[in-house]
Amino acid sequence: MPAILRTSDTPLPTLARFGVALILLPHGAQHVLGWFGGYGFQGTLGWMTGTLGFPAPLAVLALITEMAAPLALVLGLGGRVAAVGVIGLMLGAASTHLPNGFFMNWFGALPAGSEGFEYHLLMIALAGVVALGGSGAWSLDLLLGREHPVSIPSRITRAAA
Repeated sequence: MPAILRTSDTPLPTLARFGVALILLPHGAQHVLGWFGGYGFQGTLGWMTGTLGFPAPLAVLALITEMAAPLALVLGLGGRVAAVGVIGLMLGAASTHLPNGFFMNWFGALPAGSEGFEYHLLMIALAGVVALGGSGAWSLDLLLGREHPVSIPSRITRAAA
């Protein structure tokens, strides 16, 4: 098993990966699929490149990450890779919110898009738990990485004969 997929059966990264996935999946569906009042892939891509000024390849990568990473995190498949993708995504998103200060727009007093970056820091911290600890319990990474029963080595069977 490659080290990047290695994990333990501790529930802590499991909680972190489910938290990140359950928050990010609807957000990605909004941006990519147009669900929940979103603009879909083309509309969001145009906003990211035109309004925010992100290069198109990075914007496409961000949109793919917004959908693929939460799905991988729910399954616990390649959790470390997905978590690093989320961290990159959140660093990019936070960079657009820096001028707005730290705090979110909890009570809707600010115009849309004027939120601070505290949400992004929380997501980075949760994704960091998975990036460092692996997918944890109830993950495909754990299932795929389990030691399989090993047959008796041939040198032992030859010695016994």
